[in-house]
Amino acid sequence: MEAFEHLLDYQIFKYKEFVFSLKSVLIVLFAVVVTHLFLWIIKKILFRKKKSLDPSKQGNLISVFQIIKYFVWVITILIILESFGLKLTVLMAGSAALLVGVGLGLQSTFNDFVSGLILLFEGSIRVGDILEVDGEILLIRKIGLRTSEALTRDDIMVIIPNSLITNSKVINWSHQSKKTRFRIKVGVAYGSDIDLVERLLKESAAEHPEVVEAELIKARFVDFGSSSLDFELLFFSKNIFRIENVKSDIRKTINRKFVENKVTIPFPQLDLHMKSGN
Repeated sequence: MEAFEHLLDYQIFKYKEFVFSLKSVLIVLFAVVVTHLFLWIIKKILFRKKKSLDPSKQGNLISVFQIIKYFVWVITILIILESFGLKLTVLMAGSAALLVGVGLGLQSTFNDFVSGLILLFEGSIRVGDILEVDGEILLIRKIGLRTSEALTRDDIMVIIPNSLITNSKVINWSHQSKKTRFRIKVGVAYGSDIDLVERLLKESAAEHPEVVEAELIKARFVDFGSSSLDFELLFFSKNIFRIENVKSDIRKTINRKFVENKVTIPFPQLDLHMKSGN
């Protein structure tokens, strides 16, 4: 038994008060395994009814788990350092010096970390939300401490610094409601039957399966254009991320119905009057 204890106390590396022994290696392995097991149990408890939850609540659970995960790993690392003989007071002093260095040379990176904590704790943006950042529509897949991962409509994964989300004007399409109103603009030739055009527009939107609440579909005569009577079709849909595909389908239906009912979509025209001199 004494030989085993002596083996555990065998010093692999030592620097001043910092001692790295075989016992320390076992403590590190044990702490890592226990931490992974604990986080796995927490994840199972939080997401046991994930399929029955709506996307907004799933995003909240993911944020809560991320916060718990970071907190547990910080505690684990502190315990491991304490087992090595590194005093926490020394660590705090080193952290203060590190923060000074961060403030001087790593402001951007530190800003991203703070922004990540804001996103996780505030909950205004969650995993699964659809954002418009710098004119591009993005589906948030992961929120990390420094960066977030998002998917574009072209199925390209984008890494976004968290500070870009917190410091910029961002539209959260899925923040308030599951459905969002969209619009399609179309012009018809002068002399067209306005009532017929409005009816065809409403029918075109109502026939699409991705359009919800048909009673809320609106067709408006918005302006007298330079070469057309301008209309606007408004409808609600839950397919926010792929809405351009929905709009394309509705435009096809509009074009087909216009052809069937002899409604003309004009092309821009310019009348040129030439006056000959004497």
